[in-house]
Amino acid sequence: MEEEKVLNEETVTEEAPVAEEAPVTEEPAESMDDYKDTLNASFKKLKEGDIITGQIIGVSDTEVAVDLNAYCEGIIKIDELSNDPRFSIKSLNVGDAITAVVIQEDDGEGNILLSRKKADDELAWSKLSEMMSNDTVLTLKIGGIVNAGVIAYVEGIRGFIPASQLSTSYVEDLNEWLNKTVEAKIITVDPDKKRLVLSAKAVARDKEIADKNAKINRVQVGDVFDGTVDKITNYGAFVTFADDLSGLVHISQISTKRLKSVHEVLKEGDAVKVKVIANKDGKISLSIKALQAIDEVTEIPEEVFDYKEEGQATTGLAALLKNIKL
Repeated sequence: MEEEKVLNEETVTEEAPVAEEAPVTEEPAESMDDYKDTLNASFKKLKEGDIITGQIIGVSDTEVAVDLNAYCEGIIKIDELSNDPRFSIKSLNVGDAITAVVIQEDDGEGNILLSRKKADDELAWSKLSEMMSNDTVLTLKIGGIVNAGVIAYVEGIRGFIPASQLSTSYVEDLNEWLNKTVEAKIITVDPDKKRLVLSAKAVARDKEIADKNAKINRVQVGDVFDGTVDKITNYGAFVTFADDLSGLVHISQISTKRLKSVHEVLKEGDAVKVKVIANKDGKISLSIKALQAIDEVTEIPEEVFDYKEEGQATTGLAALLKNIKL
């Protein structure tokens, strides 16, 4: 019985295995280097004229507070938010990013005064200069009529299109252009004088040139056209033909005869038939003579053949040349 009791005690007092604990990893301690960029930004001195982007942290009925990640907050008064009369301060929300220009380093209460509309203005003029350099074509709506021209807005900036720059043709009534949509290029950008001048005529002229070049490229050497003598010079005649194209008939290409003056055979308004003899670098060369030479060689009539014997035919030279003009 004693042995059984001891055995039972050993069974009862036997300990269950203990689960191993997962090793604890220590997170690296934060150092000043982790905040170096933030600290440097917070101590950066902002000055008037700087354009900076921050995050809106407060919006009231009269102003917007902006976190500039600097030594103090920025404040944008409502009258410095936008030039657009339709603008509402309620359209801005906490957390929105906003870009503004510093207009006062300290408003007396430890805040930096900012202006979003001046930043928009500066960025817009920079963008307008880039558009002019790139010859950008803009689609604009005519928003107003002024003396000697019309008004259209680009990037919020008031632009002027002179009447002489509205179209390739004469503009008689500017009121007919109000609310019309036009394509225009910027031809003058002057931020200091707040002067922006545009031209719709330049775009229309470029389109006309491109259209004309496309028509010229379709003309092939050897093509024959009916045309009209448009202008006579000492060295030849300019002839207009299909699709309002124009080409030069040099004096040497007018007639098979030697001419001292173009006026000997042509006058302005004459209808002529011309053949294309060259098309290079956008210039078409024409010839009247090339077609005359063909017309002057007539077909050889059958009667010039002299049948001597059956199955043989001979041709007298004189008879052969009788109807041929040399």
